[in-house]
Amino acid sequence: MVSRDGLTGNRLVLGVGTSPRREDYDVLGVDWASRGQRMDEEIAVLRGLAAGGHFSYHGKIFDLPPVKIAPVPSAPIPVLIGGHSNAALRRAARLGDGWLHGGRPGRTSRPARPPRRAPRRAGTAGRPFEVHVILADAYTVDGVRRLATRGVTDVIVGFRWPYQAGPDPSRSSTKSTSCAGSPTP
Repeated sequence: MVSRDGLTGNRLVLGVGTSPRREDYDVLGVDWASRGQRMDEEIAVLRGLAAGGHFSYHGKIFDLPPVKIAPVPSAPIPVLIGGHSNAALRRAARLGDGWLHGGRPGRTSRPARPPRRAPRRAGTAGRPFEVHVILADAYTVDGVRRLATRGVTDVIVGFRWPYQAGPDPSRSSTKSTSCAGSPTP
């Protein structure tokens, strides 16, 4: 954890989410139905261990005796929770420090639902909540302003669709109009 502090100046943010693909769980022998509970407990364990001191956890999925990590981070690690389902938005508002847009091919104008209201619905509106998106709107000043009015705090800008396997066949001269939220032509 010292390297996290030293390398990033406490700017590291952890993005997490459950896979929407059942086969990802099947291949690992992990129960699909308990994926939400598993994520909740993993976040609790991460936060407990990173807080310092001895930490034990006794949940439905994980059972840890008192354990301690050293060194611990000098500041809490922000956890952004990704996903477009109602459950993911509720989890982000309830347990996360923000929400992370998962990227949606062909959807470049807005997230599925405005997550800015999620903390209020979860009763956690008094704490900071970041909204990170991958959207084409981020390529213009007016677009960034529109995103800010919808509660977006951070934008992720890329020049290729991050889920495209293999080399990027497009030319760099065409990239000024493409977006990570859309497959590059």
